[in-house]
Formats: sequence, structure tokens, C-alpha cells
Amino acid sequence: MKLIYKGKFDGNPESLPHGEHMPGAVRFKEFDDPKKIGIVANGIAFVIIIVLIVILFWRGGFGAYNFWGILAAVFSAFPHEFLHAVCFKNEVYLYTNWKQGMLFVVGPEDMSKAGFVFMSLLPNLVFGIIPFIIFLIFPQFGFLGTLGAFATGMGAGDYYNVYNALTQMPKGARTYLYQFNSYWYEPEWK
Repeated sequence: MKLIYKGKFDGNPESLPHGEHMPGAVRFKEFDDPKKIGIVANGIAFVIIIVLIVILFWRGGFGAYNFWGILAAVFSAFPHEFLHAVCFKNEVYLYTNWKQGMLFVVGPEDMSKAGFVFMSLLPNLVFGIIPFIIFLIFPQFGFLGTLGAFATGMGAGDYYNVYNALTQMPKGARTYLYQFNSYWYEPEWK
């Protein structure tokens, strides 16, 4: 994996690195407009964070350290993207879009459904779900509960991608990103 920082995304999907379309590729049924994806992802994030904060309160995990948990979640944004990036074999490009509160990586290579799901969920497990589970087992670690609640919510866009892959890709299919849309295809050697 070679991570290349591209800086601010200019808003033009055609400027994103991509490979050629594969024969028989099928575009995921997903929103065309990145703004709509952002609205849906933010809505999902809001619901996840509220539910997890309610659990955090219920388990008694709210105190002065919560500010630090929220701050840690915000600062996990770049490491979050790095964990996505390490799942690629070749070049991966990191973009920022601070206006919409986004960081994202683009890798032009294809991957299996399982690889795509793992790549999408890895940072959410590391920074969100695992710390929150540790908090549930050991409520004295409220910092981890707060970090987990916010970091889990921050992965809402990833959950959208996982849902699409699990519900649309047939067994043995591979997926790749082309501009802002994901495609799947069935390899000829299958």
C-alpha cells in the first residue's frame, strides 16, 4: 500500500483516480449525489451516536473525561482513513472535504466482497465498536465509551457501503470504486 495525500477534494468526481470499467460491471443501487450520501450518512451517524450516548449514560459512563473521548474520536479521523488504506495492495489516495466534514480514501483496485466489507468496517471496529464493548464490560472506562460512541457514529458512510455490498453483490463477485459510485462484477474465472 502506498498512501498519497491529495488534499482538498475539488468536488468533481471525474478528478478521482479510477481504473477502467470491468466487462459486465453493475453499478450499485446507491445515491448519485454525494450531498445525498452525506445527508443519509449524517442522519445514520446522529441516530447511532444518540443511541450509544443513552447507553453510555445508562451505564454511568458520563463524566469529565467525556470531552477527551469526543476529542479522541475527532482526532481518529485520519487514523480511521489510514486503516481503510492499509487494506489496499496498491496506491490509495486520501482526500479532505472539510465543508461537508469528510475525509475519504480512494483506491482504484478491485476487491472481493469479504475484503470490501472488512476494509469498510476495520476502522469502525478499532476506534468505535471495540472501545465501546470494553466500556460495556468495564464501565469505569467511560473515556472508551465516549470514544466508541462517537467513532462508531462517524462510520455511518461505511455502514451504507457494507449494506450495499452485502445486499447487491452475488457470491464470488468483486467490487471497485469508479468516481463516487461502487460497481461489482463477476470475474470470468469464477
